[in-house]
Amino acid sequence: MTESDRWRVPAQQNIGGQFSPPGDKSLAHRAVILSSLANGTSIIRNFLMAKDCLHTKAALQALGVLITHCPEDPSTLKVQGQGLYGLCPPATELALGNSGTGLRLLAGILAGQKFDSCLNGDASLQQRPMERIITPLTRMGAQLLGTSQGTAPLWIKGKQPLKGIHYRLPVPSAQVKSSLLLAGLYAKGRMVIESPIATRDHTERLLQYFGYPLLQQPGKITLEGGHALHPCEIEVPNDPSSAAFFIVAACIQAQGQLLIKNVTLNPRRIGFIEILKLMGANIKLLPSQNMQVEPVGDIEVVASPLTGIDIPQTYVADAIDEFPALFIAGACAAGTTQLRGAQELRFKESDRLELMGTALQKLGIKLEIWKDGLKIQGQSTWQGGEVDSGHDHRVAMALVVASVRATAPIIVQHTACIATSFPDFLSCAKQLGLTIELD
Repeated sequence: MTESDRWRVPAQQNIGGQFSPPGDKSLAHRAVILSSLANGTSIIRNFLMAKDCLHTKAALQALGVLITHCPEDPSTLKVQGQGLYGLCPPATELALGNSGTGLRLLAGILAGQKFDSCLNGDASLQQRPMERIITPLTRMGAQLLGTSQGTAPLWIKGKQPLKGIHYRLPVPSAQVKSSLLLAGLYAKGRMVIESPIATRDHTERLLQYFGYPLLQQPGKITLEGGHALHPCEIEVPNDPSSAAFFIVAACIQAQGQLLIKNVTLNPRRIGFIEILKLMGANIKLLPSQNMQVEPVGDIEVVASPLTGIDIPQTYVADAIDEFPALFIAGACAAGTTQLRGAQELRFKESDRLELMGTALQKLGIKLEIWKDGLKIQGQSTWQGGEVDSGHDHRVAMALVVASVRATAPIIVQHTACIATSFPDFLSCAKQLGLTIELD
């Protein structure tokens, strides 16, 4: 997929058939981290072999964890867990590339270690806010130092006794919550995390799957440090966030249908599907009985006319990663689609509100860019043209599938970033009938 960083996508194509997205990125990060802290050997199947997750794996290996790939299937990992206190001092700083999830989660773990460490990332990751974890981890007794702008690199001082605290998340963020939960494994006393808005619960589910006791109540999670994580076998379901781009393409095309296989149907991960349904999308969830850590199943999508809506605030946190794709849906929906309360989109791998708004305007879509959202005036088709992804994988994939409604080819700049989450995007697109020319 790195043969070209500029793709030309012909106009008004249709997709169809069935496909399996890659393994879920959020779960892959967390599964390899918790496996590394368990007392014994864990097996992870369907691990996402994408840059973000591989950076997290490499950081854990630098901390002394033995992780090997199955020769017959590289997506199956064998992880020799070192226990909570068995990690080793890294020889150099830990480079997380573009992975905000990896950096924030590892910060929680490293805050409780007996050695110093440093977490860093690429130029994009160095722009993302880290005060949101530095502040609560410092309250727990950790010593973390970022830049004067509150960004990476993060220097973490070891041998700092941590204590449990009662913390209310000022921003609904699963990454911040997870960082604090992982630090709580090393804390003395009770750790209580409150969130007024529910966020993705993969860390809580996996902690319990690894045998770690915690108490979940509406809007609140409680745990105490010092318990052991037990090794286990994990089958990572496929990623609905990666499927979202093809789901939107299937909704907005002239005709046809699509079946997506074996994805997590965790309610905290399918908010974007609920939004599409409110817009009139013909989407069916087909749950499977084969549930392990998460509910799983298939998703059936049939092409259907969409109507613009005011997106309910209750779905914003659950659909935060899928909004680039949802903006494409809004651009072809009859009437106006409005999103408010999504200022967090400005602090992802890029400023996704500005990037997507600017790109859609270049394609002839009328819209307003707000501080916390967009107002999009839908239209039946839009023009082609050259647009810039800003090196953001989700923006790049959204602009690729925009070709379904374009009247002329769309050229997307900076597509190599797609490998951070969906290295097989090009082959999946081809399998479903979407032509992409490497420019």
